[in-house]
Amino acid sequence: MAIYLDFEQKIKQIQEDIISAEVRHDEHAVEILQKDLEKEVTKTYKNLSPFQELQLARHLDRPYALDYINLMMTNKYEIHGDRHFRDDAAILCYLGYIGGERVLVIGEQKGRGTKNKIKRNFGMPHPEGYRKALRAAKMAEKFNLPILMLIDTPGAYPGLGAEERNQSEAIARNLLELSMINTPTVSIVIGEGGSGGALAIGVADKLAMMRYSVFSVISPEGCAAILWNDPKKVEAATKALKVTSSDLKEFDLIDDIIEEPLIGAHRDKEGAANALKEYFLSQVTSLRALSESERMEQRYNRLTSVGAFEEDV
Repeated sequence: MAIYLDFEQKIKQIQEDIISAEVRHDEHAVEILQKDLEKEVTKTYKNLSPFQELQLARHLDRPYALDYINLMMTNKYEIHGDRHFRDDAAILCYLGYIGGERVLVIGEQKGRGTKNKIKRNFGMPHPEGYRKALRAAKMAEKFNLPILMLIDTPGAYPGLGAEERNQSEAIARNLLELSMINTPTVSIVIGEGGSGGALAIGVADKLAMMRYSVFSVISPEGCAAILWNDPKKVEAATKALKVTSSDLKEFDLIDDIIEEPLIGAHRDKEGAANALKEYFLSQVTSLRALSESERMEQRYNRLTSVGAFEEDV
């Protein structure tokens, strides 16, 4: 059963009316209602607040990494384990084909349903997850395979075991190694990009965001708790943090925004997967047109430009 957010209630009502009209075989009513639906969708999704975009990024029906992998990849094979401790199910690594291109896909997976969420640790990777991702990336480098990284996590797991196994070192190691890896890399925020947990697979030649995704150094809930000690301030925190794709593009912190279907990826998974696939393949083509030194220099310039500012004299 589809889940509707507060601001989607009018859309829900029209869609239910369309179903009723179809049951009655009232084609004229269906035609009118379809036009009403298009108008309502445009009106609703063209005027979203930052908090509403955050809600969409976390929508339970929104495609997760495994959804995109299943929709985009063929002849896929999953890679398990970091060869040091264990396999972390919060990080997925798949070898396979996207549109005839041999690729490696690394993704953070949240999971659906209680059992699966626990298995995936709610999309919060342990250090062995990041080490698995790096192991897979090194394999892709060896065979000159382009890498697609799908970011979707509230953050790296902050538990005692993760800290004992050196969570911060695992993240830092990925930042260093992925910045130097010698193969085309594209990283895309598909839902929620939280802090270092997102950055650990966010260092790439190209960093993009799906239209209704968010990327921030801390969750709005955490920000509201620290600054105001008031959970009711989440909307204000979301606005202040500048977490939306439009905000990050304006600050030149990402390269591109991928236009998912207007009604959202949670209502049109296939359309969102096609948009992501086309973007990735086009970027791989562009990156392959560069020489190795040109690509590495372009990556270096992009990474070192983050946080640049000018002072008025």
